[in-house]
Parts: sequence; C-alpha cells; structure tokens
Amino acid sequence: MIQNDKVDRIRTVEISESELEYEGVRFMTIYSPALRGRGDLSVFAPPGVEGKNSVPVVLLLHGVYGSHWAWFFKGAAHRTAAGLISAGHVRPMLLVAPSDGLYQDGSGYLSHSNRDYEAWITNDILGAIRRSFPFVDQNSSTFIAGLSMGGYGALRLGAKHPELFRGISAHSAITDIREMDSFLFEPFPAHEIDNHDHDVLHWMEQNRNRLPPLRFDCGTNDQLIQGNRRLHGELQRRQIPHQYLEFEGDHSWPYWRTHLKDSLLFFESILAGEATP
Repeated sequence: MIQNDKVDRIRTVEISESELEYEGVRFMTIYSPALRGRGDLSVFAPPGVEGKNSVPVVLLLHGVYGSHWAWFFKGAAHRTAAGLISAGHVRPMLLVAPSDGLYQDGSGYLSHSNRDYEAWITNDILGAIRRSFPFVDQNSSTFIAGLSMGGYGALRLGAKHPELFRGISAHSAITDIREMDSFLFEPFPAHEIDNHDHDVLHWMEQNRNRLPPLRFDCGTNDQLIQGNRRLHGELQRRQIPHQYLEFEGDHSWPYWRTHLKDSLLFFESILAGEATP
C-alpha cells in the first residue's frame, strides 16, 4: 500500500514522452529528498492498465555496476511480463526499476555516506509512482524483487518494511553485506552501518509474525550459493516460512532472464490468495 505521505515528499517528476517509448518502457527522473538530488527509474506499464484501479506494482532492484535500465535492457523484464500477461498467467502489473542511487559500484540500498538509499526506494520511488500513474492508488499491492545486490535489497527491505510489501522475491541474492566486497573495486563502507540494521536475518526474525510471503532462488554454479543455503538453513531452523529453490545456472543475466517469471508468478499467486507466508 502506497501512502499519501510518500506522495507529498516528491517535488518534481520528469517522464519521457509516450510516443517515444520503446516497447512500453518509459523513463523517469524525480527529485529525491533521500538522495538530496535527482534519481532515475525505468517503468513498464503494460497495455490495458489505463483506466484501471489498484494496479499492482513490482519493484525490481538491480545489482552492482548497473542502474535502472538493467532489468529491461539486459534482463528483458518487460517482455517476460508482457508474455505472462498475454497468456493470462498473471494480471497486468506495473514494473518499476529504480537505480540504487549510484553510490560507487553499488549502494546496497542502505543508508550511508550522507544519503538514504533505503528511503529512496521505500519512500520516494513509491511516492513518485502513485503521483505519476492514476491507476496506482492506496489499494495497489506492492511487491519487491531483485538480483544479486538487488536481491539483498529485496530481502532486507521487504523484511524490514512488511507493511509496504505483499511479497518478496530474490534471485542470486547477496545474503550478508560482507559479500559485497567480492564484487567491488573499493571496500563497502560497512563501518557506517549498524550491524543489526543491515542483517537480513535480523529483520526476518524481528518481523516474523508480519513477514509477507517470501521466496528466493540461486544457481547451483553461483558464487553466492553457500550464502543462500545458509540463509535457507537459518530460516528453517527458526521456523520462518519461505520458499527456497536451486536451479542450474550461474551469476549471470541468462539465469535472471529465465527466472524472473518465477517471481511474477509467485506474486500473482499471492494476489490470487494461493500463496501463504
């Protein structure tokens, strides 16, 4: 649910012209109080959503090195969604892919270095979407998904803010912020971040009774497979409901392009009342 106070934070919104869109993907730049400046996002509005009410919103968080365009122009997320919608497997959903705030090689979607990359996602993005798209309203369900660093963002933000999200999905996720260093050219500023705050498992335990339905997956040849297995094991030990799956594949776009459909089908099952926490 996207609340009015999030809309009120947004000062300016620039949106690309509809006749210049490519395959329904449009671009937005908004003024973000959390970033203390402008931030970018890409949006896919499937055909037929105009005139509807309470269209669901899916946030797609990218990994290190990338930006807002990656899920669409490396991951073909709009084509995956359009195919599922056309086949009747999922209802029309608005796909929203924000940048991570563009801190060095990756912000982790955390608050640090004098910018609140968390509030950029949980406040400013959601406010801008509701302000810009009349078919998104207070009754629109919001889901969060991501890959690699974005998978970490989805797991952590979804667990920390269960009141905002109806479902959480992650692909090839970083599950411990210390794993960020294996991808970065400069050390991540972990000293600026409270240990409990950046710990995924902490928030899942803290909000276990309010946690939305959760799934995550990882490729069997992925460098992050052991971390995903550890998180799965800890969730099992603590009896926190979730789905965990492993597939063939590595830490690459072919894997993510293949398995995004699993996230969208999972979210549809929640909307249809089939998935439970």
